[in-house]
Parts: sequence; structure tokens; C-alpha cells
Amino acid sequence: MSSPDPIEIEDDESSESTENPESTPRSDAAEAVSDAACPIVDSLEQIGSRWRLVVLHELQNDELRFNELKRETDANARTLSRVLDDLQELGFVNRRLEEAAPVATYYSLTPKGRSLCPVFEEIEQWANEWLAACDDETGMSTE
Repeated sequence: MSSPDPIEIEDDESSESTENPESTPRSDAAEAVSDAACPIVDSLEQIGSRWRLVVLHELQNDELRFNELKRETDANARTLSRVLDDLQELGFVNRRLEEAAPVATYYSLTPKGRSLCPVFEEIEQWANEWLAACDDETGMSTE
């Protein structure tokens, strides 16, 4: 049996739905924390998948053809195609079709996608400092 809920229940109707977190009254402090996290959660919903991050990172330096991206990311064609479609729909990636022989599809970052470049730089700096330190503490090599 779980511990009692610290929130007082005012009527029988609300006690029927205590398992549903959305129906449980929230304090102002809980709402403030939730509202503060909202931009982070919203951002991660758009760019937070492993493959989306990998593709966005690979496109930082140049426009790439589909097969170049496939080779650089090690993603299978179906996954890469789906991720590129998602990123294009979300406004992070441009798709350019060159119909001259041989037909080629090129992908590049939009201004919205390019705006993530400093974020990737910060993550890389953080990883170099902290992930290396974690590896040193556990005796694992980064090589």
C-alpha cells in the first residue's frame, strides 16, 4: 500500500481519480517547476532523439547527400529517411533535389537548425571535461 497523499481531498469525486496525476490538484510550487521545465521538455521533444541529434551534428559543417549522411551516422536508410523527414517538417533541415544525372538529394541546416551549433559546441566542451573525468574515476579509458 502506498503512503497517503499529502494533498487533502475535498470531496468524494476527486478521490476516484487519485491515480491520474493530471486530476490531482497541484501546488503553485509544483506548477512553477513544471512551467520552468517546459522549454526544456519541448526542446527535447523536437531534437532529443539520438538520431536527430546525430544528423543535426553531422550537418553543422556542410550540406551532405543522403548516402554521405548514412555513411557518417551509421543509420540504416529507413531510420535516416524518417529522421530527415521529421527534421525537415520541424524546420531544422532543408532538402534540395538535384535532378541532373546522377540524381542526388542534399540536406543542409536551416537557420533554426544552425542556431543549435553553439549548443553542440557547449555539449562537446562539457563532455570533454566531465565525461573524461568520469572515465578517469572509474578507470575506463576514453580511447
